[in-house]
Amino acid sequence: METFNFTIDEENVGLRLDAFLSDSIEGQSRSYIQKLIEQEEVSVNGRSAKSNYKLRDGDHVEICIPDPVPLEVKAEEIDLDIVYEDEDVVVINKPQGMVVHPAHGNYTGTIVNALLSHCDNLSGINGVMRPGIVHRIDKDTSGIIVIAKNNEAHVSLAEQLKEHSITRCYNALTEGRVKTEAGTIETLIGRNPKDRKEMAVVSRNGKRAVTHYKVLERFDSFTLIEARLETGRTHQIRVHMAHMGHPIVGDTVYGYKKQRFETKGQLLHARILGFVHPRTGEYMEFEAPLPDYFENILNKLRR
Repeated sequence: METFNFTIDEENVGLRLDAFLSDSIEGQSRSYIQKLIEQEEVSVNGRSAKSNYKLRDGDHVEICIPDPVPLEVKAEEIDLDIVYEDEDVVVINKPQGMVVHPAHGNYTGTIVNALLSHCDNLSGINGVMRPGIVHRIDKDTSGIIVIAKNNEAHVSLAEQLKEHSITRCYNALTEGRVKTEAGTIETLIGRNPKDRKEMAVVSRNGKRAVTHYKVLERFDSFTLIEARLETGRTHQIRVHMAHMGHPIVGDTVYGYKKQRFETKGQLLHARILGFVHPRTGEYMEFEAPLPDYFENILNKLRR
């Protein structure tokens, strides 16, 4: 069992207890937190409380998270587009529509299921559900990710992510014509207070998020950009471009509900990934070309 303790300061006064805890403890959903509150695994000032309790300055919150019940993730023979592999890392070009790791309601058909069939070893730092997973990209985002095959590689890559030294460049097709040639978007990103399933630019209770962008090509009503991540918050590029007034084409969550093109998700592709190899210390950089469906839409716009 793992126990977390928090003392509420002015910044978090007025937040719901369940919302505060789901934001403060990585990897725990609000619904799971609510379940723990119902089971009286959460206390405020030594007493049980309800999920909708509004936090006050100086409140002491304690939550006990039971040890996870072991789950079996099955190996599946699924073809992977492997860009590079050695004894420490695997670099994969993930297709749009494929989930990176199993989660509630989605235990098969993921990158992890495929890797368990392909590799003898994966790092165990992130547990049975996410072996080897150092970072991830959304289901409907395509492109390059790196997987750690042992714990030493995982620690090295995770530290590079923390220090923002990994190169992560994306291509995106956005709505409208972006006027500036290049720029930097720096905001706080946190849970959308109106819909906790979504992320949003917020004025408080968020994490620093920095995206550098430049225009690659302009069309009548669209712009092809490159976005380089300095930080890696959930849905960061999607949220930042929507915040600019240029949501990503195909993104019906943060963009337009009605789309000009038929897509299976946002036109966002993780094109370049660069990192220092955990064992050799050599900087390595990998690139995945735009998928055909993305190129086909660009070609239509060019015509």
